[in-house]
Amino acid sequence: MSDKELSWRFVEERVGEDADVQRARNTSLEHGIDPITASAGQYIATIAVALDAKNIIEIGTGLGVGTLWLAQACPSAHITSIDSEVDHHVTVRELLQEAEIPPARIRLIAEKALDVLPKMNEGSYDLVVIDADFQNVQAYVDHAIALVKPRGSVIVAGVLGDDLVADPARRDDKTSAYRWLLKALEDRDDVIHTVNLIGDGLVHIVRLPSGD
Repeated sequence: MSDKELSWRFVEERVGEDADVQRARNTSLEHGIDPITASAGQYIATIAVALDAKNIIEIGTGLGVGTLWLAQACPSAHITSIDSEVDHHVTVRELLQEAEIPPARIRLIAEKALDVLPKMNEGSYDLVVIDADFQNVQAYVDHAIALVKPRGSVIVAGVLGDDLVADPARRDDKTSAYRWLLKALEDRDDVIHTVNLIGDGLVHIVRLPSGD
């Protein structure tokens, strides 16, 4: 194992999760869903706290691992979580109830994100977290940047594509989608972004105020 791999394992294994998040993680794995890692959950929670986030969008609920990280980190935040899988939301509601998260704080929308996002108010959200299908990731990011306030954040999980994005020989659809996303962000002058090696890679995007 290389020094880099040892460092990655160290970062991942040092993060603890409480019983509610761990329950959601175990449920996810039992259903064949690969949730964000503990360090990625901790990262998005840290950014949410730094922003004092009150209005958050989550694209890709899964079975609630990220939702719980956000809800616990920001007790006064309202979270809108979108996932087209109705069965996911049934399970998430049960997990949120067990975690004693007030139902009024979490709005679960069982529709396709690209049908919902255009109807939401632009410039009204503090944070958008994207952990969803790679096929539409560019469209999700474009909508998300428009939805956050100036200096608001968009965080996209999985951008290293199972560690294949860095391999120049790879030309598959998933790898190409994330490469195109990162290139598109480089070409924009209304955001600043950084790629983080946590988990399977996070890109953290900040919308710049007009004139910056």
